Amino acid sequence: MRKTKTKTVTSTTYLRPTDLNDLQQIMAEHQGRAAVVAGATDMIPQMRAGRTLPAVLVDLCEIAELSFIREEHGSIAIGATTTMAKLASSPIIASGSPFLATAARQVGHPQTRNRATIGGNLANASPSADTAPPLLALGAAVQIMSPDGAIRDVPLHQFFHSYRVTDLGEGDVLTRITFPRPPDGAAGRFTKIGLRSASSISVASVAVMLEMEETTCRTARVAAGSVAPIPMRVFRVEELLEGHEIGETLVEECSELLRAEISPISDVRGSDKYRSYVASAVLKRQIEMAVADRRTFGA
Repeated sequence: MRKTKTKTVTSTTYLRPTDLNDLQQIMAEHQGRAAVVAGATDMIPQMRAGRTLPAVLVDLCEIAELSFIREEHGSIAIGATTTMAKLASSPIIASGSPFLATAARQVGHPQTRNRATIGGNLANASPSADTAPPLLALGAAVQIMSPDGAIRDVPLHQFFHSYRVTDLGEGDVLTRITFPRPPDGAAGRFTKIGLRSASSISVASVAVMLEMEETTCRTARVAAGSVAPIPMRVFRVEELLEGHEIGETLVEECSELLRAEISPISDVRGSDKYRSYVASAVLKRQIEMAVADRRTFGA
């Protein structure tokens, strides 16, 4: 028997399913009419401003199956409704991918982090989503449930299609995020540059994860935010790093290549030239620091 809590607010019906089966039935019944929320830190401002008014608002907060952080067969799995505060304080994240915790700590202010969820941060598909670059650098994938109950896994770098457009179809729900636990000898870094030290939307952000053998890079993943229509993997920089000894010349080449690969815009937070300069400078520093502390993750 469905235990959904129902409430009508103005012209929007508000539903709170209590498990995934209930959620799947609701999304099938209201396909094309329902919007999903958890922390609602983006949806509520959008509704107040009159930019959106969904016919059905589906709140995921009571679905316990969607809120977790755990290790599974060499991977780390995170439920979609896990808050930024829980992500930032998780011992599993601290030991396995502390630069993801660093990103979570930089999302908004404490009140926002207590509400905002990792699933919402990704599904919103903002170029400035703070958790996207480190998750891209970790090689993450998202799990999506369709209205018919089918489950599919999508690599995160294929999840973002264009500005605020993702692989989510009508009635789809992002349910979890997974990534391989980084091996010993790997090092990860995330840096976000904003206009102030806290509660700031990023001007540019960069995440790097390197697996090293002495001074030679075995594998590399590089990602950037706020410098393109979507959070992006920078594959050509990764290819330049892999299999090569990392020195000053190579780091400079990576920095120049990053500038060629990104397409930042000019807005109130910074010009396209400034974003490009910041991103390339941050990348250089991150590579140098990741090499220096390759035995552990940097934060």
